[in-house]
Amino acid sequence: MKKLLIIDDDSLTLITMSRLFNKEFEVAVCDSAEEFYNKYVNTEFDIIITDISLRGAKDGLVLTTEIKKLPLFSKTPILCLSAHAMNKDRENALAAGVDLFLTKPVSNKILMQTVSQLLAKELDEKV
Repeated sequence: MKKLLIIDDDSLTLITMSRLFNKEFEVAVCDSAEEFYNKYVNTEFDIIITDISLRGAKDGLVLTTEIKKLPLFSKTPILCLSAHAMNKDRENALAAGVDLFLTKPVSNKILMQTVSQLLAKELDEKV
């Protein structure tokens, strides 16, 4: 089963997204960079979904930049899903290393399709 990490500061979002994806993925969740480093820095994931807003000192963009520098995660697709909806937010997210940027709210169907597309793209690049 593929592994998905969801990083978001909102507990309701974490619960909702976990339920959405738990049939197709082994889902792990965290709400901060600190929690990521404490629990998941040595765990391989097939895809990561992160928000820009996180608990703690680092936001999702700083964490994304750091994650992409780690050999274990350098090729892991990262989807940024955020309520930050300005063009500059999208530009900053892409510059930080996210593979795709979506704004909240987004339909479950679009979110699931986007995750599938990112995983298919990653698979195509490995072949």
